Amino acid sequence: MQHLSVPLIGLTVAVFVLVFLVLRTKVHPLIAMIMAACIAGLTGGLSVNQTLDAITKGFGATLGSIGIVIGLGVMMGRILEVSGAAEQIAYSFIQWLGNRKEEWALAMTGYLASIPIFADSAFVILFPIAKALSQKGNRSLLTLGIALAGGLVVTHTLVPPTPGPLGVAGLFGVDIGAMMLLGMVLAIPCTIAFIVYGQWLGKKYAGFLEETTAGETLPTMPAISVSETENRPLPTLTLSLLPILVPILLIFIKAIITLFPLPTKTDPAVWRWTVEVLLFAGAPIIALCISTLLAVYTLIPYLDRHESSARLEEGLQSAGIILMVTGAGGALGFVVREAGTGTQLAALIAKLPFSPLMIPFLVSTVIRLIQGSATVAMITSASITAPILAQIPGMNMLFAAQAAAMGSLFFSYFNDSLFWIFNRMMGIVEVNLQIMAWSVPTGIAWAVGGVLIALINLAFGSGGSWLDPLIPLSGLGIISLVLRRK
Repeated sequence: MQHLSVPLIGLTVAVFVLVFLVLRTKVHPLIAMIMAACIAGLTGGLSVNQTLDAITKGFGATLGSIGIVIGLGVMMGRILEVSGAAEQIAYSFIQWLGNRKEEWALAMTGYLASIPIFADSAFVILFPIAKALSQKGNRSLLTLGIALAGGLVVTHTLVPPTPGPLGVAGLFGVDIGAMMLLGMVLAIPCTIAFIVYGQWLGKKYAGFLEETTAGETLPTMPAISVSETENRPLPTLTLSLLPILVPILLIFIKAIITLFPLPTKTDPAVWRWTVEVLLFAGAPIIALCISTLLAVYTLIPYLDRHESSARLEEGLQSAGIILMVTGAGGALGFVVREAGTGTQLAALIAKLPFSPLMIPFLVSTVIRLIQGSATVAMITSASITAPILAQIPGMNMLFAAQAAAMGSLFFSYFNDSLFWIFNRMMGIVEVNLQIMAWSVPTGIAWAVGGVLIALINLAFGSGGSWLDPLIPLSGLGIISLVLRRK
């Protein structure tokens, strides 16, 4: 028993070193994850060569399954930014829903736009629309801004091909189509929570006046500036939605087809050929290749070959570090599996009073609170917990993957870039209002999502506990108590 405890102690030390390096030193999360993997391997009984080999294999296997998809996703997102497709979606939803429903239109726009576009960039692009609606329609900018940012951050956190949830899907080994579908379903009530809270806060601070200074406070943002987009012709709504909806539809069709027996040689050739084509087109790599081509040829036909390539490469530049961190997370997870530490931890976790599903949720929550980045939080959580949960019989890895992603939504504050982008563009300078306007609604959405994933596991998973929903509700209660004391 004493011998078996050494790998567990080693993994504990590795996780502590990882968190400490990211929080307290200048060491980048990529290097911190590699160092943690080395500690976990060497203390887990692997030799030096075995540890290095496991790191290499884990890094390569992870990027081999999702690296191309991440690259294609960010390229497509960059074209949507450049072309003005996101703005067109916003204007169309506003016109469709009518007056006094602007917050719902902006939330719907954010919900769709942030699937391929980074939430930070999308908020910079779409914020002028929210500001104009506030001024022309006499609506609270707090309400409109929270609704827009809420729709953006929720799908950015939960729905592939955004790099974070895509990396989590790869680390947990779950189907990307299933991850996408469940994420879009869970994102709806979380987005509604943002809207309702925004409406309440807008009434509470009815005299709020914004003084936007975005141009001075966001010099490093890669997004298209407002001046560049004012005189640009916008694409139609159909063309704007096409690159977003086509890959989702193709991936869903493939997921549905795989639920049924595939055609055999005795079936008609036309049917077999049709199914094969749909399965091929529904592979995430092919689906995103198709959507990227659609974006290039339908949204920016006015750009020549060199300009189009330059825009696509701008997207790839933002994906580089995400690919490296995701690969390092895969290396850490592979080392934990090779060392056998996951099996020992699984036995201990199975004795806890709550479901193992809440472990990735809690780990992601803590890391998010400590270091701020949702992507790093969910990937780190998946790296640590996926090899452990894989040893638990009947564990639904799809639910566990979404739990890891959902945990990273928790309480965005000073160490999160979107916190500052949101508040500075809104013109909010008072600290208490900054926290009320953005930190609190992300905490509420985190609690709503945590309760939902716990209930879904109770209904459709295995090993669920009625204590599970109390964990996010308790976190929400703590946030409320802290805010009341302030």
